Amino acid sequence: MNDASRQAHWENVYSNKAENEVSWFQESPAPSLELIELCRPASDAAIVDIGCGASRLVDRLLDRGFSDLTVLDLSHAALAAAKARLGNRAARVQWIAADVTRWVPTRHFDIWHDRAAFHFLTDAADRAAYVACLNKALKPGGSVIIGTFAPDGPEKCSGLPVHRTDASGLGKALGEGFRLVQSRSHEHATPWAAIQRFQFSVFRRELALPEPWT
Repeated sequence: MNDASRQAHWENVYSNKAENEVSWFQESPAPSLELIELCRPASDAAIVDIGCGASRLVDRLLDRGFSDLTVLDLSHAALAAAKARLGNRAARVQWIAADVTRWVPTRHFDIWHDRAAFHFLTDAADRAAYVACLNKALKPGGSVIIGTFAPDGPEKCSGLPVHRTDASGLGKALGEGFRLVQSRSHEHATPWAAIQRFQFSVFRRELALPEPWT
């Protein structure tokens, strides 16, 4: 799927379906919150949520006092829905409409979080572009949290094929300099009570960035 088709697909999804009419909806993003807390971030830690859609993770992070939050999604409609839900609190978040495989970050982050964006990258070149972006954005010592469909999870989502993987596969994709901290399975119940098997992995970056920001 090319860039234009990918964006058009997600604009259509978020323009025509309510927040709780998509399979990935979570009333409470408990697995993500637990793993972010595992990283023991300070309240001013810089956290970016990749492929956030209209997720309520940003709401819960604001509730917990985090003050440096960035959310990225290629769907303007998804971001607009999240902004509308947050109301005045939306001004406390940095909103970025971009495709992560083409995004050029302009700052560093302490935590890179992604629930169910990476697994839509079925093309190896797109996965490599994702990792290159992550490498540019993440601080030395920073944490990466990625949730994907597990190897025995669904083969498609939202009508699109997915790249199912496990912690070992993610580690190979990230390459040298990332240490696996924890991996856990998760059974996500969709709004219509179907069960989808996910796996979440946390990695710590151990190698320094090649160049500081200027």
